[in-house]
Amino acid sequence: MACSFTAATTVSSAPTPAARPLAAAPQSVSVARSAVATAAKPLRLAASRSARATRLVARAGGVDDLPLVGNKAPDFEAEAVFDQEFINVKLSDYIGKKYVILFFYPLDFTFVCPTEITAFSDRYEEFEKLNTEVLGVSIDSVFSHLAWVQTDRKSGGLGDLKYPLISDVTKSISKAFGVLIPSQGIALRGLFIIDKEGVIQHSTINNLAIGRSVDETMRTLQALQYVQENPDEVCPAGWKPGEKSMKPDPKGSKEYFAAI
Repeated sequence: MACSFTAATTVSSAPTPAARPLAAAPQSVSVARSAVATAAKPLRLAASRSARATRLVARAGGVDDLPLVGNKAPDFEAEAVFDQEFINVKLSDYIGKKYVILFFYPLDFTFVCPTEITAFSDRYEEFEKLNTEVLGVSIDSVFSHLAWVQTDRKSGGLGDLKYPLISDVTKSISKAFGVLIPSQGIALRGLFIIDKEGVIQHSTINNLAIGRSVDETMRTLQALQYVQENPDEVCPAGWKPGEKSMKPDPKGSKEYFAAI
């Protein structure tokens, strides 16, 4: 199962430089044969050393992807499971009303995934108090979601969840958010915080073996809401509600550094 990988590297949705088309390629390129032969040896050595590790590294996104943070979240409408029923979820329905935590996970009935899904459900009331909806997404069908929700946690299931699990069987949502692994047809562990205006303000993307922190998601959401309510302030590293913020100017920042 994809979620049971034992090692992986955190991957961003940005494409590798080699995947981008050259803006102005030269008319011709010539390389000496001796140079090619010399360069080939270390390349073959590196390839042999990393052969086993390569299959554990998944890359998402396409050549034209742009950073999503600071841009409008791609809208979508999809079927989901909530309260053991099939419902429709449309992201734009939350605009002007709520913040949204949108997180992707690879597959139902796996291992790391239920630990994340149930952890968000167990903390749902805290997100609700912050006027925030939580939405989970995978490429599984709603029938798979329903069967997993109907399975007890002690048996590797989810039990009742307090937020919807969205079905992305077409993989269009995962692709739009830059987390789809094309070669495997599943999503990386992408998490996006979307504000009430529909703008993505935060994203993290973990590879398949690395679970996410609900505590850090909560802290980041609280920092986002604080700076939106106090636009003349910024939150320093590790900031939590009640702690001192910073004025983003030479004088104001000195006041912060003098106080810590």
